[in-house]
Amino acid sequence: MNTILESLKERMEKSIESLRSAFNKIRTGRANPAILDDVKIDYYGNLTPLNQTSNISVEENRTLVISPWDKNLMPEIEKAITSSDLGLNPSSSGDLIRVTMPTLTEETRQGYIKQARSEAENSRISIRNIRRDANNQVKDMQSAGEISEDDMRRSEDLIQKETDTYISIVDSELKNKESDLLEI
Repeated sequence: MNTILESLKERMEKSIESLRSAFNKIRTGRANPAILDDVKIDYYGNLTPLNQTSNISVEENRTLVISPWDKNLMPEIEKAITSSDLGLNPSSSGDLIRVTMPTLTEETRQGYIKQARSEAENSRISIRNIRRDANNQVKDMQSAGEISEDDMRRSEDLIQKETDTYISIVDSELKNKESDLLEI
């Protein structure tokens, strides 16, 4: 029983981490280096994530500063950021690339909120599927005679409590992301 609960918690925690990662990629008015996590550049013939070829830091509140380790990569980095679907325009100055986050219009805010709600719903579905799998394991154990029906009911209650806990975490993360998006 404990192994089922441990597996359940581990899988649900991965769903939460996946949600947080997805939320980091949703742009707000503030600069966040995680937004560039999916940008890949051609680094000597290999597609390499930008954060493995450069230092990325936040300057002021709305500007990312990218300092490539190899200065010959500057045009590649600019091209990769421009061609990504992030809607960002990099500008180079000396050996740094600056990316200013554009202010969000009301329309784009609503689009990002919709995207965040969709990601949160996907996480809820994932968590419910994990609950279903754990409940099926418990039922299989009961039908095989490994546990009693009372133990099965207790286990299902524990599984439901864990599910409720993780669903509330998803709701809390969504609320935080929505408030970030609505700030001006």
